[in-house]
Amino acid sequence: MFTGIIEETGKLLGLEQSGSSAKIKIAASIVLGGTKIGDSIAVNGVCLTVTEIANNFFVADAMPETLRRSNLGVLKNGDVVNLERAMPCDGRFGGHIVSGHIDGIGKISAIQNEANAIWFYISAANEILNLIVPKGSVALDGISLTVAKIDSTQFAVSVIPHTQTHTNLLLKKLGDTVNIENDIIGKYVQKFLGKNDFDANASLQKNDEKITEDFLRKNNF
Repeated sequence: MFTGIIEETGKLLGLEQSGSSAKIKIAASIVLGGTKIGDSIAVNGVCLTVTEIANNFFVADAMPETLRRSNLGVLKNGDVVNLERAMPCDGRFGGHIVSGHIDGIGKISAIQNEANAIWFYISAANEILNLIVPKGSVALDGISLTVAKIDSTQFAVSVIPHTQTHTNLLLKKLGDTVNIENDIIGKYVQKFLGKNDFDANASLQKNDEKITEDFLRKNNF
C-alpha cells in the first residue's frame, strides 16, 4: 500500500519488452534505502516488485495487464518517473490510500497557471469519471491529489509548488498521458451498492438490493 506522496523522481534506464510483457530498469537513490528484492515500489503509481537492485538502480517486471492499464509501456529511456516505496506499518498517511493498481489512463487536455498553482485538466473515460467526486482524492502517476473540478468529460486538479518541484508533472505537456487510480473507498462503495456491472465469468451478480433501515440492520450497521 502507498500514500501518493512521491519520495523522489527517477529516470528510465531501459525498457526491455518481450512479447506483451517487459522488464523495467530505473535509476533511483532514495527509494533504494532499505529496499530488498521482493519489495514493492510504485513507478508512476504502478506497484512493481523489485527483482534486482544495485547502488543506483532497480529492476522490475511488468506483466501484460500492467502495460495495458498504464503508460509504462510507452516510456522512453531518460523519461522521468515518480517513485514511492510501500508505506511501512508505522508510517504516516500524508496523502490517501493508494493501492498501486491503475484503473486507466487519462490525457492532459489543458494546463493553466494561477498564482503559485498550476491547473491540470485530465480527460478520461466514463468509468473513471464516475468514481471521481469534487474534493475527493485521486492518484495521477502515483501523486495524491485533490479533485477541484469535474464535468462530463474531464476533471481538474490544482498543483501546489511543492508537488510541482518534487514530481514529474512540470515535465508534462498537452496530450501527455497520466496513470489514474480512483479512490479505493469509492470503488468499494460502488461495488457494495451494486453499481458495478462487471461480471467475472458470471460468478458475480449485480446487486439490486436497496439500502434501507432494514438492510443496514441485517448487515450489522
